Amino acid sequence: MSPPPPPLGRARKRDAQLFDPALCDAELVDVRSQFTQGRWAKARSLLVGTGDDWDRRGHRVVVLAETPAATAWAREWLLAEPESADAATLLACAAVFTALRRKGTPAAAEEACRRAAALHPADPTPWLGLLLLSRAFGTEEEFSRHFDQVRARHREHHHAHHLMVARLAERTPASGHDPLHEVYDFAAWAAEESPADSPLAVLPVIAHAERYRVLAATHGHTFSNAAQHWSGRRARQVLRSAFDWWLEWEREDHPRNRVDLNFLAHAKLCEGRPAEAAALFHRIGSHATPAPWSYPDLDPHKAFLAARSAALGTA
Repeated sequence: MSPPPPPLGRARKRDAQLFDPALCDAELVDVRSQFTQGRWAKARSLLVGTGDDWDRRGHRVVVLAETPAATAWAREWLLAEPESADAATLLACAAVFTALRRKGTPAAAEEACRRAAALHPADPTPWLGLLLLSRAFGTEEEFSRHFDQVRARHREHHHAHHLMVARLAERTPASGHDPLHEVYDFAAWAAEESPADSPLAVLPVIAHAERYRVLAATHGHTFSNAAQHWSGRRARQVLRSAFDWWLEWEREDHPRNRVDLNFLAHAKLCEGRPAEAAALFHRIGSHATPAPWSYPDLDPHKAFLAARSAALGTA
């Protein structure tokens, strides 16, 4: 493993960059700036260049689709190139976020996603849009069906697996701390089914954090089994396995790797291992993610800075 970068300290400039959904994709940051001003030519080149790197494509489309006026600019692009699957997919995902903000209808977003899927049948990204939509508005059956469609096109789809884990974690909240809950089985299965270098190896940690979110929201921040949740035998095995995977593989090339590192750092602090968390914070840099620092209902900015300070010894 390469040595970590210098300590972050208290640099305000870096802190101002926290929670940028683009994460460490510098090319995406540049293109997004152009796109928000209505210059979609670079977005076109970016998505063409991304090709069938499905995790990266999904990440880039989602970030662009969340920007202000994404619908208008994607529609302009589609008018200029009516057969463009990239333009249709971006427009569809923009419609999904419009619906999630309650400024558009789920039906219109679903129709746009299905049109985009028809233009590029191999692409899981329109189905990721439908998965995001059904996460908010759909039934369990619809959500599972859309997940299956994503996985059929990309078995290791990172974002889709995170959404499935979050959904499964919300089942039977009243059952409390249950090491046999189905979310753990799903996460373990997905990790085992993936290649050794797959970031889905960290999915069991995501499952623990998502279940923590549900239990803390249901039973209070200090629900009685919180300590066991993070330090029980199964939790220790999961966290050790995920940390060892990171030490061996450290998939810096994956577009959403900072998502995994935030979850893993959070889990290591909850487990009571600040030294290991510190190594992860060095790698995270300024690329914090709202989840899991907001769990269950915290200010993610304050929670992240406090956790980082505690781990790095700068409190």
